[in-house]
Amino acid sequence: MSLNPSLETKGGILVNLVLMGLPGAGKGTQAEKIVSKYNIPHISTGDMFRAAIKEGTELGMQAKSFMDQGALVPDEVTIGIVRERLSKPDCEKGFLLDGFPRTVAQAEALETMLADLDKKIDYVINIDVDQSILMERLTGRRICKDCGSTYHLVFNPPAKDGVCDRCGGELYQRADDNADTVQNRLDVNIQQTKPLLDFYEGKGYLRNINGQQEINTVFVEVEKLLGSLT
Repeated sequence: MSLNPSLETKGGILVNLVLMGLPGAGKGTQAEKIVSKYNIPHISTGDMFRAAIKEGTELGMQAKSFMDQGALVPDEVTIGIVRERLSKPDCEKGFLLDGFPRTVAQAEALETMLADLDKKIDYVINIDVDQSILMERLTGRRICKDCGSTYHLVFNPPAKDGVCDRCGGELYQRADDNADTVQNRLDVNIQQTKPLLDFYEGKGYLRNINGQQEINTVFVEVEKLLGSLT
C-alpha cells in the first residue's frame, strides 16, 4: 500500500524530491542516477531559466532582463518560472528539484505552489559529507595545461606527480580549487543552506544520506529511502 496513492504508476513509483548537498558532496552524480532510475525530470534553476528564455515566456523575459544586468533574479520571478515548469506534463510523474529552493522564503512559496497544483514534496534528500572530506575532494583536482585532462591527487592520480599521463604536459591547480577559496565557498554554502535544512527537518521532509560512501552505495541508500514510499 503506497503512503501516497498518487505515487503509484506502472513500472515503479512517482516521487517529488528536492536534492541538496554541499559542493563536492556528489549531488550531481546522485541526481543523474535518480532521474535515470525513476524516470523523472531533473529540474535545476539554470535549466528552468534557459528554457523560459528560449520559449520567450513573459517570466523568462523578465528573468533575462535581470540576468543581462548581472543582477539576481527576484524571488517572485523565479517562483513563477518554477510554477510554470512544475505544471508541465512531464512533472505529472514526479520531479527532482536541484538548486531550488535556496531560501526559507522560497521553500514556503514552493509549499504553497505545490498545494495549488495538488502535489507535495515526498523527501528532501541531503547528501551529507564532512567538511574535511569535501576539502580533500575539492582541492585535489589537477588539470593538464596542454590537453585539459583532469586528475585527482587521491581518486585519480597521474602516474608521475605533476605530469599528464596522456600528453606529458604540466598539471596545475585552478585558482578556485585552492584551499582558501574552497573553504570560503563551503562556508558560504553552509551559511545559506542551514536555515533551509532546519526548515525541512521541522517539516519532517529531510533525510540525510551518508555521501562519504562509494557512489553506488550512496545510491543504494537513496533507493531504500524511496522504496519506503511503496
